[in-house]
Amino acid sequence: MIKVITCIKRKPGMSVEDFQAYWRTDHAEVVKGLPNLRRYIQSHALPGGYRKGELPYDGIAEIWVDDVDTLRANAGGAAYEAIQRDEENFIDRPNMATILTQEHIIKDGPIPEGAVKNIEFVPRKTGMEVEAFQIYWRDVHGPIAAEIEVIRRYVQSHTLLGGYRDGRVPAWDGCAITWFDNVAAMRQSAQSAAYARTREDELNFLDTDKEIPFIITTEHVII
Repeated sequence: MIKVITCIKRKPGMSVEDFQAYWRTDHAEVVKGLPNLRRYIQSHALPGGYRKGELPYDGIAEIWVDDVDTLRANAGGAAYEAIQRDEENFIDRPNMATILTQEHIIKDGPIPEGAVKNIEFVPRKTGMEVEAFQIYWRDVHGPIAAEIEVIRRYVQSHTLLGGYRDGRVPAWDGCAITWFDNVAAMRQSAQSAAYARTREDELNFLDTDKEIPFIITTEHVII
């Protein structure tokens, strides 16, 4: 199974509240018409995240399907075209980004009721081969980060190797997704020795020359 992650910015001039309401209701109904959809989750940025200004994205949509062939079959179909038409009503399409990913569960735990979901958009270290990056992220860094006690669940979504074919450069090399009981618990994690080790290890495989973007969200399970 593969997961499509769409990173979404709202339409210019649209309020966060109106954007989230439309996405969760009107647009969700349109997406439900897509054939062979296994799961569909929306993650909406917390309103408090806007106190200091705009966020890199207003949220992400995650859609699970069996394989790439399913996506190809859907492309150009009536349901897919309806989704694209409806995106014009609330999404800043030129600034959206989509990656096809493979999910790796690093820390498998239940998601608490009312949890917050942190999403980091991951760029690999300059000059590092994609496969080497993915192996290191999953097998070396993953267990280090999983030692942060207050993380309830931790999933890595790695961009499929096909996204790099013929010199293509995907928007992101993946997403690191972690769940916490609440924002206070997430802040608490930053005080731990495990968090310090996690950040130190990022120098080995991430492009840390620039700030790595993230959003803190609330998850809404649609399907």
